[in-house]
Amino acid sequence: MAIEEKKVASLIPAARTTPGGATDGAAERAGEGGRAQTALTLVPKPRARGGVVSAGGEAPSSARDGTVSTPPRMGWRGWLRALQVARVLGLLNLYLFLDNYEAQAKFSARMSERRLAEAREVGGAKLMRARVRELLRRALDRFWRALRYVVFRGEDDSAGKEARLRKQAEWLKRSLLKLGPTFIKIGQTLATRGDLLPLPYVKELMTLQDQVPAFPTHEAFARVEAELGRTIQDAFAEIEVEPIASASLGQVYRARLHTGEEVAVKVQRPRLAGTISLDIHVLRNLLTLLLARFPRFAENADWLGMLDEFSETIREEMDYVHESENAERFRRNFSAWRVIHVPKIYSSHTTARVLTMEFIRGEKVTDIERLRARRISPVKVNRLLVRTYLKQLLEDGFFHADPHPGNLLVMPDGRLAFFDFGMTGVITPKLQAQMIDAFFHVVGKDVGGLAQDLFDLNFLKPSVDPEKVRPVIEGLFSHYLNLKLGEVNFKELTYDLAAVVYEYPFRLPSHFTYIMRALMTLEGIGIATDPEFNFFETAKPYAKDFMLRREGRQFRQIVVDKLTGRDSGTRIEWGKVWKLAKMAVKMYADK
Repeated sequence: MAIEEKKVASLIPAARTTPGGATDGAAERAGEGGRAQTALTLVPKPRARGGVVSAGGEAPSSARDGTVSTPPRMGWRGWLRALQVARVLGLLNLYLFLDNYEAQAKFSARMSERRLAEAREVGGAKLMRARVRELLRRALDRFWRALRYVVFRGEDDSAGKEARLRKQAEWLKRSLLKLGPTFIKIGQTLATRGDLLPLPYVKELMTLQDQVPAFPTHEAFARVEAELGRTIQDAFAEIEVEPIASASLGQVYRARLHTGEEVAVKVQRPRLAGTISLDIHVLRNLLTLLLARFPRFAENADWLGMLDEFSETIREEMDYVHESENAERFRRNFSAWRVIHVPKIYSSHTTARVLTMEFIRGEKVTDIERLRARRISPVKVNRLLVRTYLKQLLEDGFFHADPHPGNLLVMPDGRLAFFDFGMTGVITPKLQAQMIDAFFHVVGKDVGGLAQDLFDLNFLKPSVDPEKVRPVIEGLFSHYLNLKLGEVNFKELTYDLAAVVYEYPFRLPSHFTYIMRALMTLEGIGIATDPEFNFFETAKPYAKDFMLRREGRQFRQIVVDKLTGRDSGTRIEWGKVWKLAKMAVKMYADK
């Protein structure tokens, strides 16, 4: 649809008001069908950045250092907010617990049988305690099954349960929207977790990517004027009255500059920083109380670390200047890839709370019918997306952490456009090497190497002897790596892994939060565009290529150092060189 077909106005700005709010980090696209789609953007992720923020207001526009003031005290408003949050999260956890109860009950029964068997060998008081625990387990099992039936009004796969799941999903979406920007962002993250949530939840939460209620246009234009220091007429030749996309942290307007370029203007929501500051503080207090009451809750995940990660990321998303710097870094990394496009940022019309970028037309990567109508293969688009992420993760060490379909657009000429660079991650060379090793241990079904990878990547708690848990991990991987992908029951795998995680001293490192988020989102896109999609099979040739080039550079550097007398004592691993040479020959022969 041409821009002239839509009502466009050169508007007289609303009365100027003091801008409130910070910025959005979620990228959203506008339009359906042939209509152009525009991105909201996310902000990058260097450490310790951001403006000074207090509970009652926002960081000043001039603040660019990313520091955050001491969080507000929990007054009556804070505790009221905490009760609202606890109610929603508590009910959500109850629903999920009941939905997954059958698998959890099987796990609990297996553990109880094991304890009874061990107690019988000892006898006496230990056997009596084990039998009492078994009686309590059976009583609780009956209680949970009765409650499950009442809540879902039916058994698994029944029409009654499916209807209840849809109603719960609608309730969850309404609750997150009511709680505001922080929890809308959390909902967007949960929408990528099909491994954790029932399908009706995932479908409903996915609408949070581009169906968030807009805030008034007069407030948005007042913010634009205050940020740019000029009137709407002076800044733009024309601008649409209604936003074309609205997200958790901001919304987008289509406009045209006086120089003729068609642009998308993203504007932050009012009073955003104060809301987010209070919400993060409330979540931290709730977590602290929970961990103090139930210490085991923290044994298998660094919840406070993940909250810190989320806090840093969302605050950095509230600096559009920082986001534009991320976009430029991403553009440089892909400058040699003509099939990848990053919208141009207009710095003359960009501040910490207003971002003006090139307007891009195209289709979402998951809009299969429209892609085919343009003679673009969804499978090829998906493979290109996988290649770009292997490059980001294994080569660049800098990656777009939020690749949901709203942040990716296939242009009419087949190029893949990336938006929303507020949520990004940085990977050290050491972690890159470890991830490549783990990838090839999965592909090669090397259970010993994969178990060692878990230890090297800090999934094991400190001060624990890895040899005590190595046989259990190797046994688990031996079973699942010998199955074909279609034979794996992922719910069973989740609880088998849970058995290991809860019984043994493992935990999820917080720095993996956004890597896992990105990879699971990619897998969801892949399955949506190609029912036969297998991430490892798709990624294997590209990962091999990246690995060969990386190891080749290191080998050449070692040889040069030895020849020039700058040898640092690094030994050439001839066995590894031989394996790489065979891999290179095979790759060449397969082409």
